[in-house]
Amino acid sequence: MIVAWALTASIAVSGEAVRVVDGDTLDIGGIRYRLHGIDAPEAGQACSAKGGGTWPCGRDAIRQIEDLVQGRNVTCEPKGRDTYGRVIAVCFADGGEINSAMVRAGLAWAFRKYSEDYAQLEQEARQAQVGVWQAETETPWDYRASKWASAVSQSPNQACPIKGNINRQGERIYHAPWSRDYAKTKINTASGERWFCSEDEAVAAGWRPPMWGR
Repeated sequence: MIVAWALTASIAVSGEAVRVVDGDTLDIGGIRYRLHGIDAPEAGQACSAKGGGTWPCGRDAIRQIEDLVQGRNVTCEPKGRDTYGRVIAVCFADGGEINSAMVRAGLAWAFRKYSEDYAQLEQEARQAQVGVWQAETETPWDYRASKWASAVSQSPNQACPIKGNINRQGERIYHAPWSRDYAKTKINTASGERWFCSEDEAVAAGWRPPMWGR
């Protein structure tokens, strides 16, 4: 759920200070931005390819957004915050809009659950059969739902399948069921690691999601 907060000022930083979290999320100057109106494939997601087989659409979405921001001045126009505390924003790299560029390339869906702003661009990408539109494929929200359903049946507490891991550097990182490293992440509760029932709970406890840049 997106919660609207009173945020109006644009924030500008050097492109070198931008860190890509995934295909629709950026860290800029210590602030996490979730791109408004779009939903990119998850990092570990594969999409159907034209003629059969699959391609790493999640990885390609990350590479695309990295190419868009690398070495460029990035500005973001906040539109509110979501329940995870992320700023919902339209972001620009040297004046070119990142949100629309991802949809136009076929590497993000218009997130109609929250906005129709990119529905027309999605239709154009679909007609051009670019990116995720080259073949019928699973949406990221269906992918997340499927991974969640599978994980809850295998976790110790079936209501809480999110893994709160502590890495070698002492960083607290949570892995949702759709995380690329979810299957290989082991939880040792004796060392302070734990399970979470929601991303909200993990963020509130001081854990962050993984980052999937190059």
